[in-house]
Amino acid sequence: MNRDYTPVRSADTGGVGWFGSERINLARAVRLVFSSALIGLMATGAWAQEEAQPTAEPQPAAVEAPLEVATPEPSALDNIPLDVDVLYQEMAPAVIYGRTAIELLRELETKHYSPVVFDDGFSVELYDHYIEALDGQKLYFNASDIQQLSAYRDTLDDSLKNGDLQPAYEIYNLYHRRVLERLVWTVNFVENELSSLDYSVEEYLEIDREDAAWASDTASLDDLWRQRIKSSALSLSLTGMEPDLIEERLSKRYRNQLNQVAKTNDRDVFQAYLATVARTVDPHTSYFSPRDSETFNMGLRGSLQGIGAQLTSEDEYTKVAELIKGGPAERGGELKAGDRIIGIAQGEEGEMQDVIGLRLDDVVDQIRGEEGTTIRLNVIPAAATSEAAAREIVIVRDTVELSEQFAKSEVIEVEVQDDIYRVGVITLPSFYFDFEAAAAGLPNYRSSARDVRALLEELKEDDVEAVVVDLRYNGGGSLNEANELVGLFIDSGPTVQIRYSGQRNGFVRSYGDADQEIVYDGPLAVLVNRASASASEIFAGAIQDYQRGVVLGGQTFGKGTVQEIIPMNYGQVKLTRSKFYRISGASTQHRGVLPDIEFPDRYQAIETMGESNLDGALPWDTVRPVEYRSYNDLRAIMPELQARHEARAAEDPDFVYLEDAVQRMIEVRQRKTIPLQREELKSQREADRRAEFEANNQRLQAKGLPLEEWRDLESDSEAEDEIAAVEEEESEEEREEDDPLLMESGRILVDMAELLGNPMAAAFPADATRSAARVDSEQMDSLPGTL
Repeated sequence: MNRDYTPVRSADTGGVGWFGSERINLARAVRLVFSSALIGLMATGAWAQEEAQPTAEPQPAAVEAPLEVATPEPSALDNIPLDVDVLYQEMAPAVIYGRTAIELLRELETKHYSPVVFDDGFSVELYDHYIEALDGQKLYFNASDIQQLSAYRDTLDDSLKNGDLQPAYEIYNLYHRRVLERLVWTVNFVENELSSLDYSVEEYLEIDREDAAWASDTASLDDLWRQRIKSSALSLSLTGMEPDLIEERLSKRYRNQLNQVAKTNDRDVFQAYLATVARTVDPHTSYFSPRDSETFNMGLRGSLQGIGAQLTSEDEYTKVAELIKGGPAERGGELKAGDRIIGIAQGEEGEMQDVIGLRLDDVVDQIRGEEGTTIRLNVIPAAATSEAAAREIVIVRDTVELSEQFAKSEVIEVEVQDDIYRVGVITLPSFYFDFEAAAAGLPNYRSSARDVRALLEELKEDDVEAVVVDLRYNGGGSLNEANELVGLFIDSGPTVQIRYSGQRNGFVRSYGDADQEIVYDGPLAVLVNRASASASEIFAGAIQDYQRGVVLGGQTFGKGTVQEIIPMNYGQVKLTRSKFYRISGASTQHRGVLPDIEFPDRYQAIETMGESNLDGALPWDTVRPVEYRSYNDLRAIMPELQARHEARAAEDPDFVYLEDAVQRMIEVRQRKTIPLQREELKSQREADRRAEFEANNQRLQAKGLPLEEWRDLESDSEAEDEIAAVEEEESEEEREEDDPLLMESGRILVDMAELLGNPMAAAFPADATRSAARVDSEQMDSLPGTL
């Protein structure tokens, strides 16, 4: 999961806050990645429990000239001692951590939207959340451990009030030892007993152990982990991988996990525990240590100061995963994806510091720096296998924009009753606003409303007949920006209501657009899904309440709370200060915004998705509505609009495929176990692949596109890489197809305009497109040498 927050300027305090939610991209494969910010609580606990899917092997990047490649050296992971007593180091809290805990409690007590009482009841909740965050799948602790730790269950509140974090560290230290013990056992089993696994025995691995009993003893945990190893090995075996390569792959995987876990330090425990304290108050309240605050704030700004590279850990090396487009590293052209950084020096003459074996976050700290400063990197090129090929690269740091979060537009052509209509699409990933640049008086500061205004003007010049605002996966953003964005489509009026807490508890204020200008007054649709949250829900709800446009897609996330970032002496706290409501008076909390016309949404298969599934989420309620007018009588035409959509969707190959895919995902997620018997697992996976294969081929055939060719997973020892390459190629082809939800949104807008008595003007007949295609084909056939 990727948390995507954007700051808002608090109207009454001048502080910084935001609307936000968890944002998920299901189009990307889920991989286990140990990143610096997660080492410790999450990376070794709840996030470290799914490793059944093999991670892709690193691929060498292209190099400009041949390199002298030395004989491969043994991996640093091979030298990790498989001795818990050597790896384990007991951790203890620093004095500043206790002072910060007291300050955090004071901020939560005095500023949170809801009354917060730190008593035994809170202690029980905190203890349960902490244990769940550490070992929610019950893979490390056993029953006697939990019995021992339960002594803290109703005393954590007293310890916190006194600034005593030792109980949290004692819980974590036991957890840390148990994780090390388990990983050492796992590496030994993989490297010595993997061949003993019998894939003909009928047994099953429990997928979700959240409600399972704690293991009674170490032997029970050994058997559970034997099953987990067996599941991973069997999955790799079904791809055609040879046994020796399976052992090598799993050994490397678990040794890497062991290496990362061993680097856990007292800062990780502090951050993890105080974040759990904050989240126990409500799911959107959290604490950030100074280091994590800087990382968090860079995301809020939508920019960073550095070299413009995404880094990851591989063995003991820091590896360049990707270069950010337009950043100084990409502009320089010397640093490449796949390169490994082994040394860092500051400035033109600074001493080169060895960074092999350092934690990723420590390396990142050294690479970050102010715009205009110089950094020198000692780098092993991607295609080289030893340090003998290392070379020095000089980069001048700069400000790097994270452009993927900014608004963008395109024009799509939709066919309705043999006519082609031009529809503009504005994709908005977040409601962003660069407060720092605006406060500094910079004229070109980033603002989502300003960017969308410019895009609307461009679309009008392109003679579009309608506009779709695509807010799918938009996790939230600035209150002011959501307000301004609504104002682009109405003349003036309220957009959202805010209920405040604290001394102003119960006071409701209405925010609105006072500018009479309408930037775009044509047919409008808002496309949302279950991952559209908070500020997205303000915009979609206002457009729906005004009947200014039609809301399409899936039910939104349901986050109706506002958070503020409050600086502390050591770090910062993000806490819930208020709730927002639609101008109709209804809260979006829990319920979200329901679309006028529903589209297939893969999030329907994720039963835990949404605010209503978060522990401690604030309740749904209402306030008095404000006065506002309707722009169109959409409710009157909605039955006919719905009927026309349903008639098309029933015959649309993409919609039929999506509906089927949602149902198949629901069925798969309802499974409670994974078979560990080879033939049964193979049959299950073959059936799943066959169902997907046939459904997609039916879609392709109905659209007149080339059909896929069935490939067996066990065709040869290189099947895994081959299939991955094929799937990557096919995904490229799929991206070239029109987005069916956007195309149907355009068709609904054409219908809506007609039913409202203001039909759109077609750009040209559909036959003209086909005729042009035939002419182009005939011209190509007449060219000399054309085959």
